[in-house]
Amino acid sequence: MKISTRCTSQDASTLVIVLLLGAVSLFILASTMRWTAGTAALTDSAVRHSITVAAAEAATEKVVAELAVDFSQQGAAVVNSKVPAYKLRLPQAAEHAHWAKFKFSNGQRKNDELSVEMITAWSNGVPLISQYQGLKGYAATYRIKANARDLGATRELIGAVQQDVQLAMIPIFQFAIFYNLDLEINPGAPMTIGGRTHGNAFIYLQPAAALTFNGDVTSAGEIIPDKKPGDPSIRGGGSVTFRAEHDSGVMSLNLPIGTANTPEAVRQIVEIPPNNESVNSELGRQRFYNNADLVILVENNKVSVRGGGIANGNGPNLQWSSVSNFINLGKSFYDAREQKTIRVTEIDIAKFVTWNATANNALKNALKRDINSIYVADLRTQPAGTIPGVRLVNGATLPPLGLTVATPVPLYVKGHYNATGVSVGGNNTSNTKPAALIADAINVLSGSWSDANSTKSLSSRVAANTTVNAAFLAGIVETGNGYYSGGVENFPRFLENWSGKTFTYNGSMIVLYRSQFATGPWRGTGTTYNIYNPPNRNWYFDTNFLDPTKLPPLCPSVRAFIRGKWAMIAPNT
Repeated sequence: MKISTRCTSQDASTLVIVLLLGAVSLFILASTMRWTAGTAALTDSAVRHSITVAAAEAATEKVVAELAVDFSQQGAAVVNSKVPAYKLRLPQAAEHAHWAKFKFSNGQRKNDELSVEMITAWSNGVPLISQYQGLKGYAATYRIKANARDLGATRELIGAVQQDVQLAMIPIFQFAIFYNLDLEINPGAPMTIGGRTHGNAFIYLQPAAALTFNGDVTSAGEIIPDKKPGDPSIRGGGSVTFRAEHDSGVMSLNLPIGTANTPEAVRQIVEIPPNNESVNSELGRQRFYNNADLVILVENNKVSVRGGGIANGNGPNLQWSSVSNFINLGKSFYDAREQKTIRVTEIDIAKFVTWNATANNALKNALKRDINSIYVADLRTQPAGTIPGVRLVNGATLPPLGLTVATPVPLYVKGHYNATGVSVGGNNTSNTKPAALIADAINVLSGSWSDANSTKSLSSRVAANTTVNAAFLAGIVETGNGYYSGGVENFPRFLENWSGKTFTYNGSMIVLYRSQFATGPWRGTGTTYNIYNPPNRNWYFDTNFLDPTKLPPLCPSVRAFIRGKWAMIAPNT
């Protein structure tokens, strides 16, 4: 048998094609492998870069966390003094082995250090940022920068981050409503709240009518669309509308008193300080007793009247005969909510304004300006069935610089207050003076109130339309023991039949502590309880308070830590 070894031209062509296809396939395979390897390298580089950026952010966050706590608890002076220490707050391998993979620097090629600098110095009237836009305070801005280099990368790989934070002291009367306790707003009639609302605890909302927030609402706890546990009231059917931001879990806003802002601790700002407390301590600087222009202490056998802290502690002692014209110690009336008789220290504001204007006023001459604040405490021993109180009368016109009145006992304001002309019955406060009322509890008595009728039935205590233009800072009786607190809608307390009458209010409502004298719970309205019938509430936030020059005298401020701009930046910048 003969075997042929000749190749045809067709066979040769086929072989060439096969070889070419094989070469092309190998080229494609090689290109694919190179692309895959390159993509993997790029992906690895991108992932590593993301990790270095996260490491840099973690470094800045470590500083931010400590700085926030320091400012909240101890204030600006401590933050300023600790800047060198903040720069060394690097993530440590001792905290987690992961941090050994990075080398940190400050962006100016200085290793083992971060950059922490004040980029805007402390100043008054600074516009605030983030969730507090629209407010102004005493504020400064800090910038924290960190570079993180990946020690395991084959080439230099650095992530860099910077954060700006604003530290601020916010005047508390810039809030329409501010509670240091649980905040409840459950009106039975439609209510619209202008301005900002803030709660350092929980906010409970279960209205029986339309409740509308025109301003931002913030809560250090949660905003809960329900009534507070322990509230026995049966309500519902109302709506809640937020026309601006509403955020839970924000940082609490604290007074600079040197301790945690518990209601018991904050209450001290209205109390008389102990003898061994320095007026220059953090709490001492917040006490109204230490700061008021005029201090009135009513005791069993005497009345002490002197100039207060704004006169550098050297205000003159005043003779009783020089002030007795506007201070009356002989009045009392029955408070149906407290079910007790109130023995009041009554201050006639109109007569006080006249006294302030006299040329030989020793206190005014020492201050070199008009008197704008009074602290009054009634320390008299109280018979059974009575509690002390302070009452302001004839207060339609205030002194030229406005007036803040502070007391540790319940306060009653009778008739129009800081309200004349166009400021009566509406929200035009163009002719009002800066004013605040600060007390254990605040009670509004209409201009038709009669002490003689205070023990009579509700039908004998008929209110008249009344306007009060002043910030309120006081305590409440919290929900519990079978009673509702009364909510914001009943924060100002009433003792008359206001049916068909209107209470017009322009101000700011601040609750920082629990009432200690006026501890009668909110029981309800109508003849069953014989305490009051509610007014038509014509309430507004006084936008004057957004102007730092128009805030009430001695307005407290709360500390706010505000996050600003976050940015991923070029390394070593």
